[in-house]
Amino acid sequence: MSTPDEIFKQTEERMRKALEVTRNDYAGVRTGRASTALVDRLQVEAYGSPTPLKQVATVSTPDARTLQITAFDRSTVGAIRKAIETSDLGLTPNIDGSNIRLSIPPLNEERRKDLVKIVHKKAEEGKIAIRNVRHKGIDEIKTLLKDHAITEDENKRAGEHVQKLTDRYIKEIDALTAAKEKEIMEV
Repeated sequence: MSTPDEIFKQTEERMRKALEVTRNDYAGVRTGRASTALVDRLQVEAYGSPTPLKQVATVSTPDARTLQITAFDRSTVGAIRKAIETSDLGLTPNIDGSNIRLSIPPLNEERRKDLVKIVHKKAEEGKIAIRNVRHKGIDEIKTLLKDHAITEDENKRAGEHVQKLTDRYIKEIDALTAAKEKEIMEV
């Protein structure tokens, strides 16, 4: 049987993971600058199975508006191109041998607003994940109360502690969202 402290640790760890997922989702949202994080989540159909792009090519940023992807094996260039074209990046790959160049065009106002909406959607998904973790933590604490492992007062304090964790992680998501929105709207 778990103790309230163990439940707090597990709950905080799960919330930290939810925050990390949100942070990684934001890295994949395009801004006006080239960033290798844009293509981190791309899966390439290579050698008969979906493979992360990092395992079939190197990604670099020769300048602020260009991403260069260099395939380790020339036979995967077509698959990399297809992965980029079918992604939600909205970029057109230029192929030169085993190199693929992606020009990052400056964002227009409409596209910026669309990206902000995407960021807000990802933020809401992160908050939902954190609230689900809170719900699970509180349920585990209530189970301890039912099993008479803790008192009513301990149950109340534990619930308040889990709520404080939740508030802290939701505040962090809000801060990340504000920073990403500012980065997107920057001309």
